[in-house]
Amino acid sequence: MPSGQLPASESFVHLHCHTEYSMLDGAARIDDLFAATAELGMPALAITDHGYLFGVYEFWKKSKKYGVKPIIGLEAYLTPGTARRDRTRVRWGDGSRDDVSGGGAYTHFTLWAETTQGMHNLFRMGSSASLEGHFYKPRMDRELLATYGNGLIATTGCPSSEVQTRLRLGQYREAVEAVAEFRDIFGEGNYYCELMDHGLEIERRVQKDLLRLAKDLSLPLVASNDLHYVRPEDAKAHAVLLCVQSGSTLADPKRFRFDADNFYLWSPAEMRQKWRDYPEACDNTLLIAERCDASFTEGANLMPRFPVPAGESEESWFVKEVEQGLHRRYRGGIPDEARAQAE
Repeated sequence: MPSGQLPASESFVHLHCHTEYSMLDGAARIDDLFAATAELGMPALAITDHGYLFGVYEFWKKSKKYGVKPIIGLEAYLTPGTARRDRTRVRWGDGSRDDVSGGGAYTHFTLWAETTQGMHNLFRMGSSASLEGHFYKPRMDRELLATYGNGLIATTGCPSSEVQTRLRLGQYREAVEAVAEFRDIFGEGNYYCELMDHGLEIERRVQKDLLRLAKDLSLPLVASNDLHYVRPEDAKAHAVLLCVQSGSTLADPKRFRFDADNFYLWSPAEMRQKWRDYPEACDNTLLIAERCDASFTEGANLMPRFPVPAGESEESWFVKEVEQGLHRRYRGGIPDEARAQAE
């Protein structure tokens, strides 16, 4: 066990974290997050920004400075319909606050890369979600999950997930069907029942049903804290950030807000105490951290190679292609400035 780290029975790994790259949503600076994680003796930390993976390389790179293992993940948006290209809003209930997020446009889905291939699959799905599935948010669908699910670990997600939304609406059978489908996509042991508790009514209403689901379908439990900032005192700054996102002010009683101020980096002791009745949910954060090992290759030449005629190199053929292009564009003679620019 590295110096400063806690025994496994007392430790914990945060697997649901929104960094500064979770735009206008996360207020946790990567350096501050790693420094606090190391200070608390935790061995690993995940990044699960909303929708995009822009921060994962910096996250992976900076982890080395602090001796904390990086876990590459994503809180993805998933279409509630059948296809990511479908822009139809979906309602599973009466359209109230308990119904599908984004006015029926998307649900949330937690993913972690177990392998480097899994991380590359996350990149592929993230690109497709942006290019093909964007409807308020970059959305994946089951087709993408089934195609690129190899090397990934997933969970039942947060209150905005498909599973929790179904449970909140009293649709236990539909929740079971969704869980069974996701478990089949990712494989036995790669789909977890995610437990979080910030003292919110929306979370506690479904907790018994979540635990029932886990028992009925033999899902392993994993505890998380939906982290959006590093320390408790950062809650107000985060509230301001949400005001910027929603175009409101702190004085607006109807502004978009989090109904608790504990979305920070809880200590292992706090998490162990919170989930003392389900210690395996904390133990599994360490097991997942051990399983996840994705990395970037630095210094490699990843430029594409192009076929060229015999006797030519890419450089010599490129010069000839440019010359042909000049003559196509300037049939009456190549201006000096165009020739200089080409050179």
